[in-house]
Amino acid sequence: ARLMGPPQKVGEALRSRIRNVLSLPVSVGIAPVKMVAKIASAGAKPDGLLEIRAGEVEGFLKPLPVSRIWGVGPVAKEKLEALGFETIGDVAKADDGTLRDLLGDWGIEIARLARGDDVREVEPYREAVSYSEEHTFSKDISDYRELEPLIREHAESVARRLRHDQVRAHTVVLKFKSARRTGPGVRGYPVFTRRVTLPQPTDDGHEIAKQATELLYRSGPKEAIRLLGVGCTGLTAESVDQLPLFGAEKKARRETLNQTLDEITRRYGRKAIGELPRTTREQVGLSMQIKRGDDPEE
Repeated sequence: ARLMGPPQKVGEALRSRIRNVLSLPVSVGIAPVKMVAKIASAGAKPDGLLEIRAGEVEGFLKPLPVSRIWGVGPVAKEKLEALGFETIGDVAKADDGTLRDLLGDWGIEIARLARGDDVREVEPYREAVSYSEEHTFSKDISDYRELEPLIREHAESVARRLRHDQVRAHTVVLKFKSARRTGPGVRGYPVFTRRVTLPQPTDDGHEIAKQATELLYRSGPKEAIRLLGVGCTGLTAESVDQLPLFGAEKKARRETLNQTLDEITRRYGRKAIGELPRTTREQVGLSMQIKRGDDPEE
């Protein structure tokens, strides 16, 4: 018997807990292998659960585009399509000898994934390299004044997770996706990032929001966007006593305030701090990301 019960029950409990504590939607994918679970999670967005059972893996993967195979980026996708492999099913049914002749050992590796044979283990405790949060809007936005409160909200959320993990960030990143399509498919909307490196690392939401807002006005979008995100990278475990004394009193006040807000959030959830008006924060989906290493799908 499973220690925590059936996978679907565990997934629903996880979604319920995140919704109650953080007031956030979350998608969950369940499958016998890592790659299929990740694809299922994407299919369950923005706020659902999708379980692919062992006997359903082949049928689930077969019609999907070859780009959904882990490790297949735009260049590899073009190469595979030029060879006649347009879907995962095309790769799965191909003869191993043919794949090796055309693609070498890599061809055998992706065929194994295409057949639902993913031996990679889940590594939940790899060291994080970046933290981010982003909105996909229900309607396109071009007014910077509408984006500012979203930046502050994301910045505070990212900062809470930095403090929870006892790290600070050297670099603040602003991400936005154009509302103007320039290519086919879901990747047809260009994504842009702007970043700034700070003199000293921070875990303060006010500072992260300030830097991200300055990026917005200095080099932000010139037309409407459909997604906005704030992130932090260049992480360090550098402690307070290693930071310069200049501005120490102000930093101490901010840290006291942040600790108080963290405790309120821990006890009562994010709603206790207050939310943006619904009309402002209306969204199709919200993504909270902690990237851990160079995963081609991240």
